Amino acid sequence: MIIFTKRQQIVILLLVVIVILITSISIYKKNVRFDDEINKLSSIDENELLNNSNNDSKELEEDNVEENNGIIMVHISGQVYKPGLIELENGSRVIDAVNKAGGLKSEADIDRINLAKKVVDEEKIYIPKIGEEITGIDANTTTSSSECSTSKDTDKININTCSKEELMSLSGIGEVLATRIIEYRETNTFKSIDDIMNVSGIGNKKFENIKDYITVN
Repeated sequence: MIIFTKRQQIVILLLVVIVILITSISIYKKNVRFDDEINKLSSIDENELLNNSNNDSKELEEDNVEENNGIIMVHISGQVYKPGLIELENGSRVIDAVNKAGGLKSEADIDRINLAKKVVDEEKIYIPKIGEEITGIDANTTTSSSECSTSKDTDKININTCSKEELMSLSGIGEVLATRIIEYRETNTFKSIDDIMNVSGIGNKKFENIKDYITVN
């Protein structure tokens, strides 16, 4: 049997206490690190939930914008029974606008309107009377005034020479865009109809709507 002196017993006791303290400190640090990791994960989860919530809100807003973009407003006048502002679904055609305006009057000149043409938001549609002379403004026809036409393209508007009113007769071209076109051509010449897309506010969609009705010759 090993017999320890009193001094050895004290040393052994101190060693045991030290081992216990070291072990306790190590366990405590591990627990602290574990708690930190849990807190970090919780923080990440909360951020992800917040981001997902924000993304969902953005998607809902975008969906609402898309739904709003499904309705357009046009102004129709001339030989229809109910002229004025009407709402249509995006992608509607002139015939849809005519029907919603009560239909054509008996004096409407259907040979000078394109009932199959698609309409765009803020467009002005004018239905002429048989024998009526059209000056170019607000006329939903394929004819235009002599100032804007050439013998080669009598049914197209010359964007290099026509007036603001004649530009405004084009689908989707209002006063602001017509003014920009005129300002642009004061320092530049439209060498091709594609050049009109150099004017601020005229993109591919508007160009597709008017390209068959304009010329530079």
